Amino acid sequence: MGDKVPPSPEEFFGFRMGADRRLARWDRIVEYFRLLEESSEKIRVLELGKTTMGNPFLLVIITSPENMRNLERLSEISRRIADPRGLSEDEAKGLVEEGKAVICQSMSLHATEVGGTQMAPELAYELITGDSPEIRRILGEVVFLMIPCFNPDGQIMVVDWYNKWLGTEYEGCPLPWLYHKYVGHDNNRDAFMLNMVESQYAARVLFREWVPQAYIDHHHMGSYGARFYIPPYCDPIHPHADPLIWREHEWYGAHMAVKLEEAGKTGVLSGAQYLAWGHLGFHWITEYHNIAGMLTESASARLATPIYIHRSQLRGGVRGMSSTYEAQLRFPNPWPGGWWRLRDIVEQQKIAALAALDLAAKNRREVLWNMYLKARRQVERGEAGRPYAFVVPLEQHDPLTALKMVERLLLQGIEVHRAEEEFEGDGGLYPRGTYVVFLQQPKMGLIRTLLGRALYPDNEWTRGRDGAPLRPQDTATDTLAEFMGVRVVPVDEVHGEFSVVKKVEFPEGMVTGESEIGYLLDTRLNDSYIAVNRLLTSGIEVLRVEGEVDTPDLRFPPGSFLIPHQEGVEEALRRGSRSLHLTFHALREEVEVGVREVRRLRVGMYQRYYGGNMDEGWTRWLLEQYEFPYATLMDEEIKGGDLAEKYDVIILPNDPVPLITGEKVEEYFEKRFKGRFPMPRYPPEYRSGIGEEGVESLKEFVEAGGRLVTLNQACQLPIERFRLPVRDVLSGLSPKDFYCPGSTLRALTDNSHPLAYGMPERALIFFWNSPAFEILPSDRNERYEVVVEYPDSDVLQSGWLIGEEHLRRKAALISASLGEGEVVLIGFRTQHRAQTHGTFKFLFNALLK
Repeated sequence: MGDKVPPSPEEFFGFRMGADRRLARWDRIVEYFRLLEESSEKIRVLELGKTTMGNPFLLVIITSPENMRNLERLSEISRRIADPRGLSEDEAKGLVEEGKAVICQSMSLHATEVGGTQMAPELAYELITGDSPEIRRILGEVVFLMIPCFNPDGQIMVVDWYNKWLGTEYEGCPLPWLYHKYVGHDNNRDAFMLNMVESQYAARVLFREWVPQAYIDHHHMGSYGARFYIPPYCDPIHPHADPLIWREHEWYGAHMAVKLEEAGKTGVLSGAQYLAWGHLGFHWITEYHNIAGMLTESASARLATPIYIHRSQLRGGVRGMSSTYEAQLRFPNPWPGGWWRLRDIVEQQKIAALAALDLAAKNRREVLWNMYLKARRQVERGEAGRPYAFVVPLEQHDPLTALKMVERLLLQGIEVHRAEEEFEGDGGLYPRGTYVVFLQQPKMGLIRTLLGRALYPDNEWTRGRDGAPLRPQDTATDTLAEFMGVRVVPVDEVHGEFSVVKKVEFPEGMVTGESEIGYLLDTRLNDSYIAVNRLLTSGIEVLRVEGEVDTPDLRFPPGSFLIPHQEGVEEALRRGSRSLHLTFHALREEVEVGVREVRRLRVGMYQRYYGGNMDEGWTRWLLEQYEFPYATLMDEEIKGGDLAEKYDVIILPNDPVPLITGEKVEEYFEKRFKGRFPMPRYPPEYRSGIGEEGVESLKEFVEAGGRLVTLNQACQLPIERFRLPVRDVLSGLSPKDFYCPGSTLRALTDNSHPLAYGMPERALIFFWNSPAFEILPSDRNERYEVVVEYPDSDVLQSGWLIGEEHLRRKAALISASLGEGEVVLIGFRTQHRAQTHGTFKFLFNALLK
């Protein structure tokens, strides 16, 4: 640590940040931040851990040397103001006087949105070397938490890809595969489930260790509209955030707008395009943590390659903006067109980032006091409102998944209690050990969002002038409990003794004695499938019962696993019970139902280019977590035929048919994006598609005895191309007649069918751009089995559903025999973003025989 002047970014990297056709790579950026830390007491560089692919994930803290020496106390004050229970108002005022505003900003969460990470070194350099009154005030009054790259793995991929094609006709084309090992763009949909390690690092900073007063996430958007979106969001509004949050959005956004206008930046849009009811990404979920979570969006160049845009190509018409590209209150100074460069993006993002810091520095006391007010008022609402608490009963369909849900609540910084004795809630009795989430806490809005039913608004903000529904920002609900298949009970009155949970206690797991017959394992538990995969890998024989089995301990549903007595089995089961918290039940007598051997099938999964398929990436990650071996299938292998020699199951992840076959791709892009995004020009080797040849190969695979598992939109391929007598009843309906964007729906399951083993008879499934099936009359009706169907009425649980009548008694999952094989049509998002734990088993069952 010293006070020597470090080299500027331009001196270190050899080019100005944002220069045409130049991108700094993450390893060099890390090196530069380390150099800044060696040069100045105003910056601290923390490696929070390694990314998915082993790169450093950094948190950079910038503040005055005095604040830096007092960092632990300042983080304690920030957390205490964020949870003021037990504080008097005078004590809170004392903390406000002592504390500093804490502002967090993250860069380039989406790796192709390169501007933020390129801007970060320049922003840091100017803050630690600048000596203007504004900079001194920021350093003195603010602790700036910067995540200079939210996705280092993707940043490296994108920079290497860009440099590979620099100077060719494909310069600036996007990455043809996912810009993260698994999830690509969906890393910003992981803020509530926290599956990815990068999400867990950010959650540590935002939700538990610091709880900043504001958070800004810097992104890119399309190229043919405004140059820069800044806060606030536009309607519709989500109901559970403190109203002061939305006023703070306007406050920060107004200051950004003034600073941008002062700097002569044009094309700045605010209060439009991005909705206040969004998915639970990081800049949206923070609202319910009482953090003013905001977003900026810069118009994109072609990575670091400039793009020329004619005035006539610029478009309005986004939510909250007139259909014409012209001056208006939210957009007073339109950009006239011309060359658009990465340097333009770097400059406007830097101005916005500094403006947020400047506002917080000038209004430190108000920023901190507002945090106190938001938290206090949410506690008061939780105390006075209904429900008073959510109970997580011990009796669950899958108790281990319920405990995992409680763990995720703790990762959000939500306070969870556990009953020390039997207690009463709304007249019902709950045993000792039951988890309870009381709403009289600062994160009341988050609790209601994650555990309560959510109905997306259907009003003038969500319908066009013609009455057609307007697309939500992403899903219409992200209800954690419903996704995970966990039963939670809202209660208005609770009486009992409770203690705060620091860590979830999982059962120890056990083998209930020795048996000369064998051991039963409950198929209702998702983690049972991990155990079965480990047993099969170890060469242990596993069977599956075909009916219910009653034992003195438990009634086991059809499909439960039976591990016969064999050499080495007891030790293998003891290992599994300890590591997975499972109970293997020793049998005292032979079962009286049929059994069949479990065979782990040889699984292949299709992977394409055209930017990659996030559903494929999530499915890869999920299979690895549950230890299902699989192989990745590319176009040439599918087109090469003889698939049945190598595979028993082939998975087609959720995808539109043109992106699977490679046919009519340009037509698909035009229909989906309506000219807003031109179809990227990829090098020929990255223009994927299985074509007619691959379709025939898949059909031959099924006819020869293979199982083709199609997820959601991919179901259309075998329906259309194999000529199955199945019709999607929703095809061709207008959105006015039927619309259901990202919603949980009620469904009926035939859990005596092997594909539904372990499922409850009534389940919640996640519907998003999904089909609904009708089996057409044929002379082989018996070859088509309905495994999941919608009920007669009351289909919607959470989200938005227009046209319920079109789903009544329609099938959602069909097993269709074809030749010697089977096509499994899973017409919903059974493993959506690895979040829908409640329906994982439909996929898992399809991978076992």
